Amino acid sequence: MVNFLIRRLLAAIALLIIVSMVTFAIFFLVPRLTGASSADLASRYVGKSAGPQAIHEVEIRLGLNRPVAVQYWNFVKGIIVGAHYDFGPSKVYCGPPCFGYSFINQTPVWPDLLDRLPVTLSLAGGAAVIWLVFGVTTGVISALKRGSAVDRVSMGVALAGVSLPIFFTGLLSLAIFRDHLQWFPGAGTYVGFTQNPATWAANLVLPWVTLAFLQGALYARLTRAGMLETMGEDYIRTARAKGLPERVVIVRHALRATLTPVLTIFGIDLGTLLGGAVLTEGTFSLPGLGKFAIDSINNNDLPRVLGVVMIGAFFIVIANLVVDVLYAVIDPRVRIS
Repeated sequence: MVNFLIRRLLAAIALLIIVSMVTFAIFFLVPRLTGASSADLASRYVGKSAGPQAIHEVEIRLGLNRPVAVQYWNFVKGIIVGAHYDFGPSKVYCGPPCFGYSFINQTPVWPDLLDRLPVTLSLAGGAAVIWLVFGVTTGVISALKRGSAVDRVSMGVALAGVSLPIFFTGLLSLAIFRDHLQWFPGAGTYVGFTQNPATWAANLVLPWVTLAFLQGALYARLTRAGMLETMGEDYIRTARAKGLPERVVIVRHALRATLTPVLTIFGIDLGTLLGGAVLTEGTFSLPGLGKFAIDSINNNDLPRVLGVVMIGAFFIVIANLVVDVLYAVIDPRVRIS
């Protein structure tokens, strides 16, 4: 088990390095290959209204005229030990991890990411718990009552959840439950958990349920299909023949084998949400990483966009690492291999 964890951890570190190289190449190498100059790259740091002199100064100070390999090394070094940004008479120090400096907002990128991160963590964490519990539970019940009215209704609702986009269900839920019924008057307003836990949860219930409805539908269908396949296996009949209670057969044997593909999808979905739930945060006006990314793109703020991409990639890699570890916990065959 220890060797398994070490291998997965080393693979995750290597993957993060590759992701950082690919991400950096997308922002700095690919534009050069398509004909963009270092001055064109510098203009993305100072905004659309900057003059040639300001663009040239940023180009020199950021070293955009240097080879791409040197720029990437400076980028990695900034993440590890920090970086200094020269503004002529004064210098600004960006402490580690330094993901760049926004010249449009005159602030380092990392503190801005940390300010938005609790919102995204709150949204993704709460919704993930709801959709995993209710999605898997609905899938198990539908599989055990195959062909019944419960199965047809639950799978019909799941099909609607998979088909409807978040910007439709989000706006519809806001119009009905917040504006008309006024059950969640604070929906769309974020209050920190440390400030008021009750208000924090109340304001996020509607985004949680709306997002969980869409994501949980996929988990219900996936769990149902897996349970139907697993319940016909020989070891399930053997477990029943040994006289094990039906609850033990379903939970310990059938459901445990079904959870492997569910965990795979869960790791991808959760990692993607932690990197920024763009549509959900935009629909509910939550100031998380997703909305932060959209605002940065609209403002042509390249350092902020690069920072969001990097932290999103980090969460996806870490989520998949956790899934690999859970594989070993759920399926003993992984530990043996």
